[in-house]
Amino acid sequence: MSDAAQPTAAEVRAAAEAVKTALDRHLAAVESRSGDDDPAVYEAFNQLAAAAETYDELLYDRYDEVTPFEIPGAEEALPPYGGPEEPNALSVLIRRDYAVVEPQRLLAHAQRIEEADDESPEASNTVHGALGLLFGEYEPDEIASRHKEFGLEEGDSTLWVTASDEIPDPGEWLEAPFEQVDPEAVVCRFDVSAVFDDDADDDADDEEDDDDLESALSPDADEDLEPLDADR
Repeated sequence: MSDAAQPTAAEVRAAAEAVKTALDRHLAAVESRSGDDDPAVYEAFNQLAAAAETYDELLYDRYDEVTPFEIPGAEEALPPYGGPEEPNALSVLIRRDYAVVEPQRLLAHAQRIEEADDESPEASNTVHGALGLLFGEYEPDEIASRHKEFGLEEGDSTLWVTASDEIPDPGEWLEAPFEQVDPEAVVCRFDVSAVFDDDADDDADDEEDDDDLESALSPDADEDLEPLDADR
């Protein structure tokens, strides 16, 4: 970035003051909140996140420095719960991704299903046909627990639980089951992703690298070295 495009020191200072003000507002909202899902706390959180992000960007552009903290962006958080206080129905939305890493294993398993059920062997000749047989034979939870056996590799998965006043009419949402989900009706969600594992692995690798460096610099690292003879 050129010097002309850099923010001024006054702009960085103003951004820092905005963070301080947002911190005070967030604390005041938390101290006076009316419940776990107080919208005032949610709004104050978003303001604090925006102010912190602006300050971090200006600080880096001006001084090539970063802040030691990170506040998740507002778009990454669910809004406060706005569904019924005493829901009479709930919906469980599940998505699980798999990669077909061993097609032959999948096809072989589908063929065994056909042989056991005396069905036509045509379906198991293709990967999509084999997948249809697999998910027709086993429950999704069983496939999730035995995915390696079927030649599959897990990807990301998520589970959302939403609340409602009444259960939809039969067949009402079958054509588009995952559309029109109200984020405010989400009671809870559970996400599984390799991204989280990668973050943990990176931290572990950093620790191992530090240990290796410490061992390399330690005078006891090479046990084959003999002590120097003081008389020589």
